[in-house]
Amino acid sequence: MKVFKRILLVLLIIFVIAQVFRSPKNLSGDTTHDISKAYAVPADVNAILTKACYDCHSNKTRYPWYAEVQPVSWWLHGHVEDGKKDLNFNEFTTYRIAKQFRRLEQCEELVKKGAMPLSSYTLIHTDAKLSDAEKNTFFNWCETVRDSIRAKYPADSLIMKRPPAPKA
Repeated sequence: MKVFKRILLVLLIIFVIAQVFRSPKNLSGDTTHDISKAYAVPADVNAILTKACYDCHSNKTRYPWYAEVQPVSWWLHGHVEDGKKDLNFNEFTTYRIAKQFRRLEQCEELVKKGAMPLSSYTLIHTDAKLSDAEKNTFFNWCETVRDSIRAKYPADSLIMKRPPAPKA
């Protein structure tokens, strides 16, 4: 029993010390290069993006209360950074046109497969679950934006070029 109490005490001390080491928050809110600067984002689509995408795919995350507790904060920080690395709607216009085109296509694919929003996210953020009508609104918007890109740019500029294979 003494060993159990000591282990519990050590774990408690580690937990308390961990609270001192904070991860940075994604709160800049910088929208200088937002997707809406180049493409129309209707209010209904903006509502979908805000509730289901922006916490991980923008420059401003709405943090729940438990984000202040370590190690949860570290996990959330890594999750948000990974999401922003894949797609950041607030940095969208900095992407090459082929990447913009491809990311919108991937958004549709991932939502259709049910891979986005993540189930771990919608478990807590139940409002982020998209209805069939919201999914269709989102798909139509993605297609509309992709159609406008197709109309404005030559077809070969919409292809993601792969880097050359390293020479052996």
